[in-house]
Amino acid sequence: MSMAVSPIGTPVEIFPLLPVKPAECQSIHENNIVTYTSNTEPHHIVSFFNFETTRTISLSPSPSNNYRLHHPSISAMASVTSAHGYDRLTQVKQFDESKIGVKGLVDSGVTTIPSFFHQPPENLPGPKPKNRPKLTVPVIDLSGERSAVVEEVRRSASTLGFFQIVNHSIPKTLIDSVLNDIKTFFEQSTDYKMQFYHREIGKGAAYSTNFDLYQSKAASWRDTLQARMAPVEPVWDAVPEMCRAALKDWDKAVVGLAEELMSILCEGLGVKSDRLKELSFLEARVDAAHYYPRCPQPDLTVGLTAHTDPGALTVLVQNEVGGLLQVKSGDDWADVEAVPGAVVINIGDLLQMMSNDEYKSVEHRVLANPVAGARVSLAVFFNPSNRDGVYGPFPELISAEKPAVYREFTYADYIGRFFKKELDGKTLTNFYKIDNTKG
Repeated sequence: MSMAVSPIGTPVEIFPLLPVKPAECQSIHENNIVTYTSNTEPHHIVSFFNFETTRTISLSPSPSNNYRLHHPSISAMASVTSAHGYDRLTQVKQFDESKIGVKGLVDSGVTTIPSFFHQPPENLPGPKPKNRPKLTVPVIDLSGERSAVVEEVRRSASTLGFFQIVNHSIPKTLIDSVLNDIKTFFEQSTDYKMQFYHREIGKGAAYSTNFDLYQSKAASWRDTLQARMAPVEPVWDAVPEMCRAALKDWDKAVVGLAEELMSILCEGLGVKSDRLKELSFLEARVDAAHYYPRCPQPDLTVGLTAHTDPGALTVLVQNEVGGLLQVKSGDDWADVEAVPGAVVINIGDLLQMMSNDEYKSVEHRVLANPVAGARVSLAVFFNPSNRDGVYGPFPELISAEKPAVYREFTYADYIGRFFKKELDGKTLTNFYKIDNTKG
């Protein structure tokens, strides 16, 4: 990305998107994309995010390696509508409509990130305190004695809300296969990936950058491929071919593992071991595959902002690029290290409320990737399939000594509120909380 100067000297950002051949340098009026020509620089398609109109122009490098406009008829004015001196919504819309994703920016050779990826200071990680011991989430061996496993899971779910499991039912070869196939998709050509770029998750697989791109204060440096796996299977022809077989196999395996985990979690609460299964919590599943390429300015953005998951349970696998997923622990953050063959488990907001705060849904984030290799992860979100069902704390957990912490609600109301907000904070659990201090 470079800076250009308008005829009146207002700086605006220009954005190299896709290489084109000299013969293709012509005006493209859709999505505010234009082409430029230069005798000394490669030809690119560029987007003038701050201009209201677009047209073919000629650019040449200035001594500072920026660009200056040479077309005398350009009369568009830079749009300055925010405290940062740019029209964020226009930039976001044009980036989204370009369908190139974060990976496309990386492939274009950007050395600075667009302004709409700049996170506010409160979203950025602070300096690491010196001499403070490194925190990590616990790793639990599922092959241990059942009562010991139940206690370890209960303890982790009641405090940190996160844990990793090893010696589980999913072969490492299947984990490696699904992650490799997902990585292969994200590293296909931009032209190939564009056919899957949309925001309608019900249509097979949806490839995009940030599901909350238009609602968030700033974008995060990652691309995502989402597919709703159940209660209705995706249209497999609308899923990238290289991912189909592995995702089918993964879905079968992860349901079996989730059933075992839900049973353990229910035992830890003292309720019937198949209670969550009876309430259809295995029957609605969404896969979210994230790709975090190297970020040229990792100190200015994040891979995923701090948030909690809205569902009951999240099951996640990640590749070998570790140290980026972090979990809030008091005033500090615990690392989720990359453990070969391990599966990461975390409690969602819905299960926190149903457990009447016995289990904790904890904020977590992903730092922007500073290294050459991409971080790849696959999360499966488990939710109830009965959208009209009424949910709230398990009655068995409510007593005079411990009254209900949350009021009852329908899942449809609950998830509708989630998708209307930015991906951050604990606003959902707070919304349904009961004030038990009132007499």
